[in-house]
Amino acid sequence: MTPDRALRGAALLGVSVLVWGATFPIAKDAVTLVDPYWLTAMRYAVVAPCFAAILWAVEGRGALAYDGRLALAATLGCFGFAGFNLFTFAGMQYTAPEHAAIITALQAPLTALAHWAWRGARPARFTLGCVALAFTGVLLVVTKGDLPAALAAGSLRGDALVFLGSASWVVYVLGVVKFAGWSPLRYTALTCLPASLGIAIVALAATGLGIVGVPRGETLAAVGWQITYLTVFSALVGVLTWNAGIRALGPLNAVLLGNLIPVVTFAIRLAQGHRFAAIEVAGAALVIGALAVNNFYVRRALRAAPAAET
Repeated sequence: MTPDRALRGAALLGVSVLVWGATFPIAKDAVTLVDPYWLTAMRYAVVAPCFAAILWAVEGRGALAYDGRLALAATLGCFGFAGFNLFTFAGMQYTAPEHAAIITALQAPLTALAHWAWRGARPARFTLGCVALAFTGVLLVVTKGDLPAALAAGSLRGDALVFLGSASWVVYVLGVVKFAGWSPLRYTALTCLPASLGIAIVALAATGLGIVGVPRGETLAAVGWQITYLTVFSALVGVLTWNAGIRALGPLNAVLLGNLIPVVTFAIRLAQGHRFAAIEVAGAALVIGALAVNNFYVRRALRAAPAAET
């Protein structure tokens, strides 16, 4: 890997880390006025056609074909885009941005556990130990070491919804193996398109049932820049720079840098005047440290594998 390519990849991934780290505090402001259904529907009504247009421009019109896999693409897209966003935004109505950020960081260990359950690929004991430490760290953050108080406050309900959102995204990520030969951009675009329709249907159904109401113009204006950020930067720019960064640096480096997303969220919350208890900081450090250490362990194992084969 050339230094120029490494620098370019790090810069692209850095953009995603900053964008997504800021997403949680900004989304917290948005969901105080706009319900998760319409917030998600409005975002992907814009983002899905943009992904499709970019795919057409980059890979040609033929890349828009589903090759007989529309149903599977739609199902996985609903897990990834509808499930992740609806659960996460719904959870953030009850919990803090830093909770959502640190729970979302569990996607990597959740993926390892899902591989074990789905394919029987048991992670190494060291990895399982890191997973246990990461989950322990999350519990320290969301409970501040006092589970009864956290239950009484009601934030754990929101944390559970955010966790379901992260689990939904893991299903989406695992589904990529069913689309061998598709680029990350094609997989993103062709799963996002039907998912955006599904999200709109859910929003309309929730409105028809009286669960939510259509946001009024003055409400949208009050959080206009937040919705713009969540649409243009979080859902579009962040994904594009992340995919491009992975191509330049590889998935292991991307996952390692992705561990900094909660750090950005915590820094923004500090700038907003929030003060963290020492146990919250310790829990966050435990999560990030466990994930980083396991990343280096996996690298070492991969380097050792070819030597063992020879």
